[in-house]
Parts: sequence; structure tokens; C-alpha cells
Amino acid sequence: MQFTETQLQGAFLVDIEKISDRRGFFARIFCAKDFEERGLKPPIAQTNLSFNPKKGTLRGLHYQTPPVTEAKLIRCTKGAIYEVIVDMRPESPTYLSHIGVELTDENRRALYVPEMFANGYQALTDEAEAIYQVSDFYTHGYERGLRYDDPLLNINWPLSVSEISAKDASWPFLESVLIGGEK
Repeated sequence: MQFTETQLQGAFLVDIEKISDRRGFFARIFCAKDFEERGLKPPIAQTNLSFNPKKGTLRGLHYQTPPVTEAKLIRCTKGAIYEVIVDMRPESPTYLSHIGVELTDENRRALYVPEMFANGYQALTDEAEAIYQVSDFYTHGYERGLRYDDPLLNINWPLSVSEISAKDASWPFLESVLIGGEK
């Protein structure tokens, strides 16, 4: 695997290294040692699958707070998604900064999302499917979220939002949280 650090410290694009022959190819898509050698938390507590029948569907932006923060490894296995991560580490020089990456079944790229990063994605194709490994278990009461359309983040989603959950559409705007309002 090839790890390329993004401009958000600790977040990596993970590309496969193909071993090809007449049958096709073989590639390793996860190895705990490779993550540990880079000081990354291997995402192995859960593996989740999400399916999105309609392009434009938006999921997220989610994260968990201590003591159950989650690192994630996200890969698109069918179609294409636009994955966005936001640095939620208050001590980080890139606090509240974000990046967006296109993950597709063709580029077979994954994104490693460090702990205390919110993540979400938009389906770029109908029937888009994503799989993600998570380093800790979902723990009710520790989940937090950001509004996909929060003006402080100014995320440029590639498509109009066609579907979103009521929960994801109703997270508070950051401005109200940062000045001591809602949590």
C-alpha cells in the first residue's frame, strides 16, 4: 500500500499496489502493521457498509468524542463518492479545515481518517456503496455532527443534496456551538 499524507496532519490517502498477471490483479487493502509503523491507529473494531440508491445522497458529517474517538478507513466499492473530512482537534493548526476526495470503485483509493475528524460523503453515482473500517465501537451519547451546509466550513459539495437524514440536516451550526450555545 502507498500512504500519502494530506494537508490535514494525520489524514492519509491509501492507494493499492497491484500485483498483476493474466488473471487480473491482487492487492493488499489493509495491514495493521503498515498503519502502526506510521503511528496510525489501525481501524479494526467494526466494519460498516453503506448503500445509496440515489446520487446526491449525503451522509454525515459525523465523529465521536473521547474516550471513544474513532479512526476510520473509508473505501468506495461500487460507483463513486465524494468523501469530506473536517479536523475537529482544537489544538491542531488545521482546526476546522477540511478536504474532499473522490473515492471510486475504479481508483480503489481509500482515505484514512484520524480520530477527532468529522467525516461524511456524497454519492456521486446511483447505487454507490462504501465500506469503512472503524477503530472503536459506535457509542451512543458520544456521537457529534456538523451541518453539511455550515457557512463556517464552506464545503463545496459537487451535487445538490437529493437525500439526507433528518438527524444530519439538523446538527447545529458551528457558530452557535463555538460561542457556547448548543452541544
